[in-house]
Amino acid sequence: MTAPAELSPTLQLACDLIRRPSVTPVDADCQAQMMNRLGAVGFQLEPMRFEDVDNFWATHGTQEGPVLCFAGHTDVVPTGPVQQWQHEPFEALIDADGMLCGRGAADMKGSLASMVIASERFVQDYPNHRGKVAFLITSDEEGPAHHGTKAVVERLKARNERLDWCIVGEPSSTTLLGDVVKNGRRGSLGAKLTVRGKQGHVAYPHLARNPIHLAAPALAELAAEHWDEGNAFFPPTSFQISNLNSGTGATNVVPGELTALFNFRFSTESTVEGLQARVSAILDKHELDWSVDWALSGLPFLTEPGDLLDAVAASIKGVTGRETQPSTSGGTSDGRFIATMGTQVVELGPVNATIHQVDERILASDLDLLTEIYYQTLVRLLA
Repeated sequence: MTAPAELSPTLQLACDLIRRPSVTPVDADCQAQMMNRLGAVGFQLEPMRFEDVDNFWATHGTQEGPVLCFAGHTDVVPTGPVQQWQHEPFEALIDADGMLCGRGAADMKGSLASMVIASERFVQDYPNHRGKVAFLITSDEEGPAHHGTKAVVERLKARNERLDWCIVGEPSSTTLLGDVVKNGRRGSLGAKLTVRGKQGHVAYPHLARNPIHLAAPALAELAAEHWDEGNAFFPPTSFQISNLNSGTGATNVVPGELTALFNFRFSTESTVEGLQARVSAILDKHELDWSVDWALSGLPFLTEPGDLLDAVAASIKGVTGRETQPSTSGGTSDGRFIATMGTQVVELGPVNATIHQVDERILASDLDLLTEIYYQTLVRLLA
């Protein structure tokens, strides 16, 4: 472990945040630490607590000009079996290989530290910068996400706040820092399908209606369906069945009902209404007695090449010497809520190889590079 005094400001702050066991939706005073730092350099701070979720909104600058927002979350996923970790999950140490180890190192306390240090430096170097630097931070990204970024965005919309550009600190990099940035995400539409049959004795199948047998051809057709072609930014929409459940537990009983959980990860080539209508048509085609409960987690969004993506790519090139690859792969993020404000959204953070895993870790030196990338992006857009 490197002595604390030898660590850069970014790594010192990252270690401090990692040592706070902020398992969702607990914040463990991570946000208080961030607000203390930002307030000390002139940011106006606005805590926003909704239900059991801590959030804050902070701004520096004037009403005139564009707004660049850093967004992220202080909550982390549970550690899993602690005994399987090489080091204590919340110890936050740098090992002999130069890796910063601890839950949240990649997802995403390292990014939060880089954002804060970059912004401190920027407002000190450019006290009269144009527009605003903003922070939108939540402790509910890894959880249900009802009272976090989504709730803050709703309040900002009600106040007619404007967000032109947003950098979300999600770990976007694949192999090397900055090799990939996310410039969009697919939508996520989940469903619970119920197919009703008639319970009976397996020896008298003519007196029963087996929902497993009835549903199987429809489920096979849904799984084989080609939903769209995708486009230059998105792969084709995918359909996956994640759970099937039926039966009484007895081998001699035809069950009366089957439930299936499935999910669409859909591109901008499909709509929620269109997907729902096509599912209904297939189920009706097979003459099933069915019902579906739909759950929309987020719509797809896309940031096409423009001011934000250009500035981020140029900063990555300037700091690391490498070209970045925009991508819309992966799951959902809170960027889906922020994009509803008409905001250009890009996700840029550390290598994501160990996120949500035992022994989560990133290359410690990457955080200082990430800080410089964030700083250079601020300079390009707001100086």
